[in-house]
Amino acid sequence: VQLQASGGGLVQAGGSLRLSCVASGRTVGGYVMSWFRQVPGEERQFVAAINKWSSSGTTYADSVRGRFTISRDNAKNTVYLQMNSLKPEDTAVYYCAASSTIINSDRRNAPRYPYWGQGTLVTVSS
Repeated sequence: VQLQASGGGLVQAGGSLRLSCVASGRTVGGYVMSWFRQVPGEERQFVAAINKWSSSGTTYADSVRGRFTISRDNAKNTVYLQMNSLKPEDTAVYYCAASSTIINSDRRNAPRYPYWGQGTLVTVSS
């Protein structure tokens, strides 16, 4: 499966952005889909994950819970990350990832995902 992330940009603190991850090659419904983020010099950090097929069954990093929402539209082969109440510390390159075989306990583990999008930069100014 090929993934294409988009939607990043520059926003002021307190603002909102919605990231999109469009999949091609396979239907995204059969994959656990996740978002990670990375700043230079640091490891890729888990942000959110959503179960196969269903729009329920989500997992969030503590740092974004209550502000970010992951969702999926299987008909459009797209996964979204709605980001509200953005903070300067949310500044990073955001990546979407997919796996059809990952187990729940591994969802936060970036190396367990075989498929990655190219990343989209989110910059939050103070």
